[in-house]
Amino acid sequence: MTQTTTDRPAGRASGSVIPVLAFAGIVVAVMQTLLVPVIKDLPQLLDTTPSNATWVLTSTLLSGAVATPIMGRLGDLYGKRRMLILSLAVMVVGALVSALTSDLLLMIAGRTLQGFAMGAIPLGIGLMRDMLPREKLGSAMALMSSSIGVGGGLALPAAALVAQHSDWHTLYYGAAGLGLLAIALTLLVVPESPMRAEGTFDLPGAIGLSAGLVLFLLPITKGSDWGWASGTTLGLFAASAVVLVLWGVMELRVKAPLVDLRTTARPAVLFTNLASIMVGVSFYVVSLVLPQLLQLPKSTGYGLGQSMVVAGLLVAPLGLTMMFTAPVYARLSAKYGPKVTLILGLLIIAIGYGAGLGLMSAAWQSLVISVLLGAGIGLAYSSLPALIVGAVPASETGAANGLNTLMRSIGTSVSSAVIGMVLANTANNVGGVEIPTMHGFRVSFLIATGAVAVGLLLALFLPGRRPSDKPQLRASSEEDAALERAEQVLRGFRGRVLGADGSPVARATVTLIDRRGRQAGATLSAEDGSYALTVPDRGSYVVAARATGHGPLASSATHAGDERPVDLDLSLPGETVSA
Repeated sequence: MTQTTTDRPAGRASGSVIPVLAFAGIVVAVMQTLLVPVIKDLPQLLDTTPSNATWVLTSTLLSGAVATPIMGRLGDLYGKRRMLILSLAVMVVGALVSALTSDLLLMIAGRTLQGFAMGAIPLGIGLMRDMLPREKLGSAMALMSSSIGVGGGLALPAAALVAQHSDWHTLYYGAAGLGLLAIALTLLVVPESPMRAEGTFDLPGAIGLSAGLVLFLLPITKGSDWGWASGTTLGLFAASAVVLVLWGVMELRVKAPLVDLRTTARPAVLFTNLASIMVGVSFYVVSLVLPQLLQLPKSTGYGLGQSMVVAGLLVAPLGLTMMFTAPVYARLSAKYGPKVTLILGLLIIAIGYGAGLGLMSAAWQSLVISVLLGAGIGLAYSSLPALIVGAVPASETGAANGLNTLMRSIGTSVSSAVIGMVLANTANNVGGVEIPTMHGFRVSFLIATGAVAVGLLLALFLPGRRPSDKPQLRASSEEDAALERAEQVLRGFRGRVLGADGSPVARATVTLIDRRGRQAGATLSAEDGSYALTVPDRGSYVVAARATGHGPLASSATHAGDERPVDLDLSLPGETVSA
C-alpha cells in the first residue's frame, strides 16, 4: 500500500508559497463583494425585475457552497495544487462570461462559474499543512483562513471606485485579470503536495450533498421574496431535510465517502463547524449594515451622507485588520491554543457589535467598529483551520477544511437572509422607495451579538488541551520548532529510508496506514533519509515508502502508545518490525 505519485515533487516550500496562496484566497473572496456597490442598480443594468436580479448573487452563493467540499475531496485524492488551479481557471472563465454580457441568464451562468472558486481556500490550507515547517504553519493558515474576509473587505472600496467612474463590466475584467495572475503565480511558486487520500471520488455522495445544499440554501436566500411561510419555502426545507438524511445514511455505508461523517462527529470537528456558522453570521452583518448607513443621505436624520467610495474606504479596515491579525493569532495560539484564541476572537466581536449600537452617528465611528470587528473576526477565522487540522488525518485536510468553509458560507447565507428581512420589515417607505431605519440597523447588530453568544457557548464545548498535550502549532522560533519535532518523534515511528545499496534516499514519500487501510499520516524523508511519523493512536500500522528510481516498500509495525517510542529503519526491500 503506497501513495500515488504526484505531478511535481514537493520539496522544501519556498518563502513565496504563503503570500501566493493567500493572494489566491483573496482573489476568490473578491467575488463575494464585487457587486455590492452596484447591487441596487442591477435591475436596471440587466433590464429585469429586482427579484430576478437577486439570482446574480444567489447563484454564486449556491455554486460556492456546492463546490467547496467537493473540490476539497478532489484535492485530497488527485492533488490540491491541481484543483486550486482548476478552481481559479473556472473563476476566470466565469468572470469573462459576465464581462461580455448584460443578459440576465448569461450573467447568472458566469456568476455560477465564479462561485466554484470558493474551494480554493480549503485547498490552500491543505497545501500549507502538507508543505510548510511547523514554525510557519500557524500564521500561514491564519492568513489563508482570513483571506475570505480580507478579500471581501478590500474589494468594497476598489469595486466602488471602478463602478463610480467606469462601466460596471470593468469589475469582471479586473477579476479575470486577478485570477490569471493568481494562476500564473501558483504555477511558478507552489509545488504539488505529495499527500494523497486512499479511495476514489464519491460521485453519488457529491450529487446527494449538492442537491441537499441547494434545497436548503435556496429558500434561505429567496425566503424573503417567496414568503417564509409559503408552500415553496417550506417544501424546499422539507425536501432538503429528507435528501440530507438519506445522503448521510449513504455516506456512512460508503468505504471512501465524500465527507467522513464519523470524523465530522468528533467533538473537536463538530463544535468547530457549528461555531463557524455563527462566525459567518457575525461577519456578514457588518458588511450589510455599515455601507448602507454610511451612504444614506443626512436628510434621513441618521444617514451619514458619504459617497460610495468613501463608504468602501471606511469599511476596508475590516479586511485589513483581519490580515494583520494573522501573526498575532500565531503567537496567541502557540501559547494558549486555538480554542482560547477562538473564544477571545468571539469576545472581541461581541464587544465590537455592542459598542456599535452606540457608535452610529459619525463616519469615524464606523472606522472604529470596522477595526474592532476585523480583529475579532480575524482571530476567530484564524482559529478554525487549526482546530480542524488538529482533529483530522492529513489525508482528509482538504475535505475537512472544505466542509468548514461551507459552514461559514451557510452562516453568511443565513445572515444575508435574516438581516435582509429585518431591514426590509423595518424600512420606511418614502416616495415609493424603501429606506432602512436606524431601528433596523440596531436590531441587525443585536442579532449578530446573539449569534456570537451562541458561538461562544459552542466554543466552550471544544475539547481543551490536556496537560500532556503539546500544542500542534507551538513553535515560534527555529529552536522551538526543532525541539517540538524531536518531541513528536518520540510519539511515533522514526527511522531512515535506505536504497538497495544502503545509501539514504532523500524526499521519499513515507505513509502511515492504519489497520482499516486508511492513511493516518505522511511525510517526506530528509536529505539523510531520516523521517518521523506521529501516531494518532496505539495499534497496528503499515509504514509505506515510495521514491523515484526505487521499488515500493511496505513494512508492518505495532505502536503501543506514547510511552513506547519505536525506531523503525526502512531498507529497500522492507522488513517487518513489531514493537
